[in-house]
Amino acid sequence: MKKIIFILLVSITTVAVGQRRYAADRYFKEYAYQKSAELYQRLNDKGDQSYLVLSRLGDSHYFTTNFTEAEKAYEKLMAAYENIADAKHVFRYAQVLKSNGKVSDSDTWLLKLKKLTGDDSRVSELEKNKNYFAEYTNKPKTYINIHNLSTNTKFSDFGGFLHDGYFYFASTRPDQENKKLYKWNNQPYLDIYKAKQKPLTVKKILDVELAEKVASLTTKYHESNVIITKDGQTVYFTRDNFDGSQLKGDKERTTHLKLYRAERNYDSWGEAEELPFNDDAYSIGHPALSADEKTLYFVSDMPEGYGGTDLYKVTVNDDGTFGNPENLGSSINTEGREMFPFVGSDNRLYFSSDGHLGLGALDVFESSYDGTTYSKPVNLGAPINGPMDDFSFVINDEKSAGYFSSNRSEGRGDDDIYSFLVYKCKEDIDGFITDTRTGAPIPDALVKLMNEKGEPLGETRTASDGGYSFKQLECEKRFIVVASKADYKSNKTEQATQDINKKVVKADLTLESLIVEDQIVINPIYFDFDLYDIREDAEYELEHIVSVMKNHPEMVIKIESHTDSRGKKAYNLYLSDKRAKATRDYIISRGIAPERIESAKGYGESQLLNNCDDANANKCTEEEHQKNRRSYFYIVNHGSQIKSSAE
Repeated sequence: MKKIIFILLVSITTVAVGQRRYAADRYFKEYAYQKSAELYQRLNDKGDQSYLVLSRLGDSHYFTTNFTEAEKAYEKLMAAYENIADAKHVFRYAQVLKSNGKVSDSDTWLLKLKKLTGDDSRVSELEKNKNYFAEYTNKPKTYINIHNLSTNTKFSDFGGFLHDGYFYFASTRPDQENKKLYKWNNQPYLDIYKAKQKPLTVKKILDVELAEKVASLTTKYHESNVIITKDGQTVYFTRDNFDGSQLKGDKERTTHLKLYRAERNYDSWGEAEELPFNDDAYSIGHPALSADEKTLYFVSDMPEGYGGTDLYKVTVNDDGTFGNPENLGSSINTEGREMFPFVGSDNRLYFSSDGHLGLGALDVFESSYDGTTYSKPVNLGAPINGPMDDFSFVINDEKSAGYFSSNRSEGRGDDDIYSFLVYKCKEDIDGFITDTRTGAPIPDALVKLMNEKGEPLGETRTASDGGYSFKQLECEKRFIVVASKADYKSNKTEQATQDINKKVVKADLTLESLIVEDQIVINPIYFDFDLYDIREDAEYELEHIVSVMKNHPEMVIKIESHTDSRGKKAYNLYLSDKRAKATRDYIISRGIAPERIESAKGYGESQLLNNCDDANANKCTEEEHQKNRRSYFYIVNHGSQIKSSAE
């Protein structure tokens, strides 16, 4: 995010500047990165190729997200000093390469961290998922109607919290009361604003009314990241370490961020008090509350964390006191930066990170919480995430709409706030299952729904009219519907949902009865010329016979087999008899008792189905001859009552 991310959670303001210094390193140490970039570039142009100058030139551009220039500086640094390069500079080089569209090169450099750091979670994630970039870029449609808010300015506008119809955010926009500029980015200091939410328009754009400053929370230094309790009586926010009269700092006289709390005093907020676990030596900020408001989440660079900044949580007691801060652990935190937590109404944790695999710079992630552990963070993917910084994700209680911030190139200037809608498209698949021959509905047929990979998603039974339905399916997906019933051949169809909410996709199917009058009817059982072995395609068809006979344990059948006219009649009679008995043996091998097959008899060429007799044998094609090589299955004893589909 352009020029503002590091304002929020790294050392940010020197207490006393002292005399004016021209040297680039003084500006760098004062976090005036725009000025230091200019001066380091001047030194480099004059021939200074030292590690210090090149690395700080790259860092100055990196911290202000001028990634094009940062890449140039880091490229020179690695060309000259790769063997001694610090891990943080290798990582930053990898990050800017990705943000500049050079994903393969970025991955190559990220993997080099393994030699520098040994066990690095960022490297491990990449080794486990080399296709992450395509996966995150082509996420299923979830977040749509991305809209740049009309209240954005050419300055930095970011963050967000929804409360009582208002949207709260931070901005560096100038006004009459705040003319002082912050050295880092030559913009005014951050203040907290609120704007009235507009209802969804005809174009379904989520926007806000003209913003106004929350004056009761404003000082001449930074305030941002406000959250308010559900009853509207308590506010938490981030502020510079300011006691009301002067900035306070650490041993290096550097001011860090702290969390503050204030109670409502009629139409404004009372005096802010800092939270007891703040410390002058490091930053604490970015507050977020759990759904029950008994846990406060925040971000800090306190010692013994996992990376640059980590996510923490602390218990909020009923009397307003706090427990001990607790790091969220390695499943959430990495060697990089984890920032901007938000907890949804379902206690799902959203946050931004550059340590987990992403599309470039900071990406937004989500993690579910079961009361004990956090799930592996999931990258929200495009269009929420992109090559630049994406952060401050919030979503309403209905999970229908929300906001996030980004410094993507199509913005109004610096960091901008974007609204989004949650894709809610759901469609139904329904239809009727009927008999192929009669058209009659088939009740109590089993209908299964599967995804395009053949994985089962659900099943149902048809009603008395043969109807079935699968409700609330994802849009723009491919599905397979399979219908089956005892004594019928199963059937399937592939269907695709569209992008029309509440649309009904029709998927009618017909099933072919295996029992017609006094026969079990299957596709012909074919044999290769002059052979009586059961072919693989024949096995598939014979399984229908096996199924019917297992459905009716008292059924008795007889088998007839026929040949074509080629060869001598006596041989064909012998061959067909062998085929009939081979068919019988296969059915018996599948668990059917031998006595349930009354006979298996061959008829040779005596009952041809076409004119391919001896006189015309040489005139017929192989396909015509094959039609005569067949078997029939007649029901001698039905056993239990079986109703033919032809009745």
